[in-house]
Amino acid sequence: MGRDINLLSTVTVNHSDDLYKIVSLLNRTLKHKDIMFGLALDKSDQKKAVFTIYRT
Repeated sequence: MGRDINLLSTVTVNHSDDLYKIVSLLNRTLKHKDIMFGLALDKSDQKKAVFTIYRT
């Protein structure tokens, strides 16, 4: 049976080509604390990115 994923926080920021590096670093560093991070382009504004924090 899978774990529940709980949304902790979401923020929209200006898109940058290097944002994925920060998300990747955070995921590698904090996975032992059952926290994961996501990044996606904002559907309504491609110049923005949505950064999300989850707890598993």
